Amino acid sequence: MSILLTQSAAQQITQQLEKRGRGLGLRLGVKKSGCSGFAYVLDYVDTLEDVDQIFEPLGTKIVVSENDLPFLNGIEIDYRKEGLNAAFKFNNPNVKAMCGCGESFAV
Repeated sequence: MSILLTQSAAQQITQQLEKRGRGLGLRLGVKKSGCSGFAYVLDYVDTLEDVDQIFEPLGTKIVVSENDLPFLNGIEIDYRKEGLNAAFKFNNPNVKAMCGCGESFAV
């Protein structure tokens, strides 16, 4: 099982946690949404659950529930700035289709 980060994503997560002033890391998950089936969910982690798996790519803690691992195994998280827009981008080898608006995916 693996979760990967680019250097820019690791830096952004670290900066956000420092600005927030607390947190163990970033939680990555999926939820049913959109026209294709699933959407990514990002949130701060303040406490761990029994079903959580911890990954530390580039020294940055990413927490994923065991229930979401089949959808996220091997994903690479990037952080890109394009003009005035900045956002996390996901390169997920498990995705078989994406909706036209790019908000959801199918596995």
